[in-house]
Amino acid sequence: MAVGLAIAGEVGQYNGRMTLFVIISCMMAAIGGVIFGYDIGISGGVTSMEPFLKKFFPEVNIKMKSDTKISNYCKFDSELLTSFTSSLYISGLVASLFASLVTRAYGRKPSILAGGAAFLASSALNGAAMNIYMLILGHLLLGVGIGFGNQAVPLYLSEMAPPKYRGAINNGFQFSVGIGVLSANLINYGSEKIKGGWGWRISLAMAAVPASMLTLGAFFLPETPNSLIQRSTDHQIAKKMLQRIRGVDDVQAELDDLIKANNISKNIKHRFKKILERKYRPQLVMAIAIPFFQQVTGINVISIYSAVLFRTIGFGESTSLLFVVLTTGVVRTSSTFVSMLIVDKFGRRVLFLAGGIQMLVSQIMVGVVMAAQLGGRGGVSEAGIFFFFGGWVAVMTVFVYLFLPETKNVPIEKMESVWQEHWFWRRIVGDSSKDTKMEAP
Repeated sequence: MAVGLAIAGEVGQYNGRMTLFVIISCMMAAIGGVIFGYDIGISGGVTSMEPFLKKFFPEVNIKMKSDTKISNYCKFDSELLTSFTSSLYISGLVASLFASLVTRAYGRKPSILAGGAAFLASSALNGAAMNIYMLILGHLLLGVGIGFGNQAVPLYLSEMAPPKYRGAINNGFQFSVGIGVLSANLINYGSEKIKGGWGWRISLAMAAVPASMLTLGAFFLPETPNSLIQRSTDHQIAKKMLQRIRGVDDVQAELDDLIKANNISKNIKHRFKKILERKYRPQLVMAIAIPFFQQVTGINVISIYSAVLFRTIGFGESTSLLFVVLTTGVVRTSSTFVSMLIVDKFGRRVLFLAGGIQMLVSQIMVGVVMAAQLGGRGGVSEAGIFFFFGGWVAVMTVFVYLFLPETKNVPIEKMESVWQEHWFWRRIVGDSSKDTKMEAP
C-alpha cells in the first residue's frame, strides 16, 4: 500500500490537464480503430450475402442451395473463402514488423499516414473487384493498413494522453473499433436489401470514408513528445509540444522523465538480449501473454463470422445481419464506452476479470446453442471450437487473477516497484532489486 501511495504521488507531480488539442488529435488518430472495426465487421457480413458468394465463391453458393442433408456448417467450408478472410491477417502480421521500424525511425505520423493510404487503396480495390484476385489483393492491402495503423495509433494515443487519463484514452481505440464494427453491421444490413445484387460493393467501398479522414488527418496530426525526443537532440521542440498538449508552461518534470527514459533506451546495445534478462521477465511474459489471450478469446471469430454463424444455425440472410447488429455491434460498443468511464477509477484488473467471466459464459452458451441447433449434423464437433475458446478464456482469467498486478496510476518507469511487491514476481526480480540497492550511492 505504501508503494502505491508513493507512486500515485509521483504521478501527481506532472502538471497538465486534458486539453482540446489532445482530444481532437486523439479523436483523429482513433479513426484508425474505426477502420479496423469496420473491416472486421464488413467481411463477415458480405461473406453471408448471396450475390457476393455467387460472384466470387460459387461453390459455396451451390452448397447453400443444395440438399439440406449437407451440414449447414460444411456449406461454408471453402479453402478459397478461408484464403480471402485470412489474407488480411497474414499481410497484417508481415506489415506490423516493418511498421515498428518506421514508427521508431520516422515517427508515429508516417505510420498512421501509411496505414490510412493502404486502407484507402484497399477500399477502392474491394469495392470495384471484378474477380477473386482483385478481392484478395484488396484484402492484402487492408492487412497492410491494419499492420501500420494498429501499431502506431495505440502508441500515439498513449503518448499524447495525460498520465491520469491514459487508461480512458487508450480505451478510445477499442471504442473506435466498436464504432467501426457497429457501422459495418448497419451498412451490411442496409446494403443487403438493395436490389440488383451489388449492395456488397457499397459495404466494401464505404471503408473509403474513414480511410480518407485518417489519411488527410494524418497530415495535420502533431508528433508526440516521445517521438520528438527519440529522433532529435533539440529537446526544446519536444518541450514546446508538451506545453501545448498539457496546457501549462511548467512541464519540466515530465520532460525530464521522458528524456531520461529515452537516454536509457539508447544506451542499451542489445535490446532483444536485454529483455531476456531476469529482471525484465515479468514485462516479457505480459507482452506475450496478454495479446495471445486476446486473440484466443474468439472475439475475432465472432466479429468476422457472426453473420455466417447465425445462418449456420438456421436464420435467414436478413435476420442474421440484424442479429449481428444487435449483438456484436450495439453490445460491444456500449460495453467499451462503459469501460472507458470506469477504467481509471476501478483499474485494469477489474475489467480483465469481469470481461473474462462474461466471455467464458458467452462462449459456453454459443457452443451449447450450436450443438443443439445442428444436432446430428456434426453440431457437437463444430460447437467444440467455442468450448476451446472458452477454455482459453478461463486460463486467461486465472492468469490475470494470479499474475497481473494493478497498474492504475503507475508510470512505466515505476513498474519495477510493482513487480517487487507482487507475491510471485518478486521471486523472479528479487535479485535485480538487491543489485539496484547495492549500486545506489
